[in-house]
This record gives sequence, C-alpha cells and structure tokens, in this order.
Amino acid sequence: MDKKPVLARRATQRDIARLANVSQTTVSLILGNSTTQSFPGETLERVFNAARELGYVPNRLAQALKTHRTMTLACVVPDIGNPFYPTLVRGVQLAAEGEGYDVIVLNTHSDAEREKRVLQWGMQGRVDGIVGVFFSLRAQDFEPLTRAGIGVLRIETAAKKRGPLPIDNLFVDNKAAATAATRYLLERGHSRITMVTGAGGPQDSRAMGYERTMREAGLAPDIVVSTNFDEDGGARAARDILARSSRPSAIFAANDLMAIGVMQVLREANVRMPDDMAVMGFDDIFAARVLTPSLTTVNQFQNVLGQVAAHMILQRISDLPPGTPARHREMPFEVVSRASA
Repeated sequence: MDKKPVLARRATQRDIARLANVSQTTVSLILGNSTTQSFPGETLERVFNAARELGYVPNRLAQALKTHRTMTLACVVPDIGNPFYPTLVRGVQLAAEGEGYDVIVLNTHSDAEREKRVLQWGMQGRVDGIVGVFFSLRAQDFEPLTRAGIGVLRIETAAKKRGPLPIDNLFVDNKAAATAATRYLLERGHSRITMVTGAGGPQDSRAMGYERTMREAGLAPDIVVSTNFDEDGGARAARDILARSSRPSAIFAANDLMAIGVMQVLREANVRMPDDMAVMGFDDIFAARVLTPSLTTVNQFQNVLGQVAAHMILQRISDLPPGTPARHREMPFEVVSRASA
C-alpha cells in the first residue's frame, strides 16, 4: 500500500519559543515589530536564529484578524513607464518592508476611474494606507477612507492648503525648481529659452516657474505644449521648434522623457548640443546620466521621496492619534549640471 505523503507542519511561534528557550510572549513581541530595545541582544539573536532555522513565515491572515491591520500599503503612480516612478516606488517599498509592510502598486495612466480604484481598496479593507500621485482625486474624495482609519498621503508638486481632513502632503516645490532651472540657463547667457511641456503631468507648476523667471529677466516666455508628456511629445515639440525661422538657443523640457525626445530630433538635424542649442530636463532619471551628451536636469531625489512618504504614512497609521491634523513636508531639489547645457 502506498504511504500518504507527510505534509510539513508550518512552524509556529511556540516552536520558536521552545527552540530559543524563551516564552512565547517574548517571541511574539520580538517578531511582531514591537520595540526590541528592552530585550538583551543575546535573546534577540536566539529568537531570530530559531526563526530562521525553523523557516518561520508569519501568518499574515492571523495577524490581520488580531490587529485589524492588513500590513499592506498601496502606492499609486500615474505612469509606471516613466522611470521617475519606479524609483519612487522602490523608495516606498524599502521603507515599508523595513517595518514589515508589503506594497501593492496601482498604475493609473493618469485616468480618473483608475485612481478611484484605490478608494475601493481602502473601503474593502485591503490596505492600511495609501501613498500616491493623484491628478483627478481631490481631498474630499478621501474623506470616507480617513473616517475608516485609512492613512492617506499625497505626493504633490506644491504645498497644499491645510484642510480639515487628516491627509498628509509631501511635496517638492516644482515652481521653485523650474525657476532654478531657468536661472541656470539665463546665467549661461541664454536669452531665447523655449519650454516644452505635455499633457498629463505636473506641467502647470513647472511652466509657472519658467514663465515667471523669464518675465523677471525682461524676456518673453515661449512655451510649446505638445501632445504627450514623454519622448514622443518632446520629439513633436522639437520638430515644431526647428521649423521656425528663428530658433531658441536653449530648450527647457518639462521632464527628462521629453528632453530625450528633443535630443533625438536635434541629433537627427545635426544640431550640436550645447553649442548650437542647449537642452535642460527635469527629474534626473537614470538615463539622464548615460545620454550623449549627458543631460542637465533637476533632481527630485525620488528614492528618498518614496522612503519619506512611507515613513510618514506608517507613522500616521501606527503612532499618531486618530484625527491628527494634516502634515505638510517639503523635500529638496537640485539642479544637476551636465554636458547638454
């Protein structure tokens, strides 16, 4: 007669306690992400070694039933194809995983209906907190989530007015960053600077910074709005600019993807960069460093941005009293000088 296979039993915290020669309560506190400062280092080492030896995997469902937490965050981005956002997501994941949280990503394609999906996730109890870039949802849309105890943090392009809802805001001042980028070009002798922007991105704040700086310098702003906020949009804008009888000496693209499209068209037209025309980008994605010529741009430190966002939302979920007023935190930027401008 064939013997039935013996299924391996899942290791429990009681097994770890027995192997480490400590109480089950001690194991629960150490592995449950509680503070470990009150435990001797030797005790911590025995518990962690026993857990590894037994192949212990926490029962997330049981934890959720006990703590009413899913130990999951949602990270919402408008375009996962834009290299800016995967770097942001990695920052969120790095910080969240350090606190025992998983991260699920929602790519919305800047679509209002897709953005609303994350509201359903929250009300269905699938996530404890939401971090995201939202172009359609407004603060009042998140009110049911905040009443249900779901943490919400929005990553913005400018400071938001403080409202009654406990919705946190983390932002890089894109208007100030675009101002700094435009001044960089002005200081290098450029007076004919054209900005190219596209639809579906943070173009408004960046265009405002550029326009204000040009007017303060006594110069006429020149903004070309293209179809897309990507390489194709940048290429279309560059072709329109090259078709003019009078060309600018510098192009400021509203993001690095548009700048890449601009540079491709300039190379095809044998326009030398930066001698014939300088190019400035915005975001400092990885490709900016390896382009020929390397791209002068604005760094928003998106990995750090993601980590800070995760820490803030986890703090609100775990440490702040319910209804704690909204917090606003500004993050730094830096103009990165390279060969294109």
